[in-house]
Amino acid sequence: MKKKHKFETQDADIDMTPMLDIVFIMLIFFIVTTSFVKEKGLIVNRPDDAQKSNKPSKNVSIRIDANGMIFMNGRQIDLQRVEANIQSFLAENNTDSAVIQADEETKHGIVVAVLDQATKAGLPKLSVLVEKK
Repeated sequence: MKKKHKFETQDADIDMTPMLDIVFIMLIFFIVTTSFVKEKGLIVNRPDDAQKSNKPSKNVSIRIDANGMIFMNGRQIDLQRVEANIQSFLAENNTDSAVIQADEETKHGIVVAVLDQATKAGLPKLSVLVEKK
């Protein structure tokens, strides 16, 4: 008679502990050696929540023609009355800027005098535009 050989099955277990240790060590290595790059870009000054309003604010509009005549919001005024007119405009409107539009032929002394009057009236932001013919 033939004898049958009986093979015993052995449980082949793989010990996973050393592999998990290596994985965790590699994970820690990559976390520590990663360099986090701070992106460079422009800094944007956004308005505060307190400055938001539903209606747009009006700017003080001053126009100086070639003859040195000064017009504020469409009506003619004297150089000495610019500050008082701006203050009365500021009492009615909430703004902090003015636009001074001067003709190309206007003498710069008048423009500088108007800028001084606007600064004295309390306007911190002034813009000067020149009309070219």
